[in-house]
Amino acid sequence: MKTVLITGCSSGYGLETARHFLAQGWSVIATQRHPREDLLPASPHLRVLALDVTRPDSIASALEAAGPIDALVNNAGIGLFGAFEATPMDTVREVFETNTFGLMAMCQAVIPQFRQRRAGVIVNVTSSATLAPFPLVAAYTASKTAVEGFTASLEHELKAFDVRVKLVEPGYGPSTRFTANGQQRMQGLIPEAYEPFAHSVFAGLGSITAVTAESDVAEGVWRAVNDTTGQLHFPAGADAVALAVR
Repeated sequence: MKTVLITGCSSGYGLETARHFLAQGWSVIATQRHPREDLLPASPHLRVLALDVTRPDSIASALEAAGPIDALVNNAGIGLFGAFEATPMDTVREVFETNTFGLMAMCQAVIPQFRQRRAGVIVNVTSSATLAPFPLVAAYTASKTAVEGFTASLEHELKAFDVRVKLVEPGYGPSTRFTANGQQRMQGLIPEAYEPFAHSVFAGLGSITAVTAESDVAEGVWRAVNDTTGQLHFPAGADAVALAVR
C-alpha cells in the first residue's frame, strides 16, 4: 500500500484530497497545524499529525513520525486579499513563509528519501492566479508564482533520480475557507481610495459561474501523483482549465 503525506488538511482542498486518497486505498498522513481527527473518516490507513511548515522542528518531527512515504502533497497555504499599497511587508513575509518557504522546506526535507530510493512524487499546489493576473492579490500571487518557477526547475534536477515533480493549479473556490481563514490578516487592506474598485471586483466574483470545487482539486492531485507522462501542470476546476487553455 502506498503512502501520501498531505499538508494543510484542516479544511478545503487538503481535507478533500485526504478523503480522496483514503477512498482510493492509499495510506494517508494528513497533517494540520492543530490536529483534529474528527474531520476525516476513521480508518486504519489514516494518521493525523501536527505540522507547521514554517517551523523546521515541526517538519522534522512530522516526517520522523510519518516514516517512508511515496508522495508528498504540499497543499498548506494562507490567503491574502487587499491593496498591495496597504499591505504591511510583515504580512507579505508571513504569506511567503507558509506558501513559498514552508513548501520549499518540506521539499528539501523529503527529497533525500526519494532520491535514495529513486522513487517518489512531489505535488505542489499553487493557484490559477499564476495563469492569469487577478487584482488585489498581488502578494499572494507572488508567493504562488515563486512556487511555479521553483517547481519547474526542481522537476529538471530530480528527474535524473526518477523523482517526479508536479504542479496543481486550482481555480477560484468560493466554497473553501480561503477568505475566512485570512480574515484577521486582511483587516484594513482595502483603504477608502480603493473601495469603489474593490466593490467592483467583489461583484465580479459573485457573478462567476465556472468555479473550482474541493473535489476538482482532489482529483487533480490524484491525477498528478499518478501521472508518468512528464506532464508538469495540472489545472484543477473549470475556471482554471479555461485559463490554462487560453
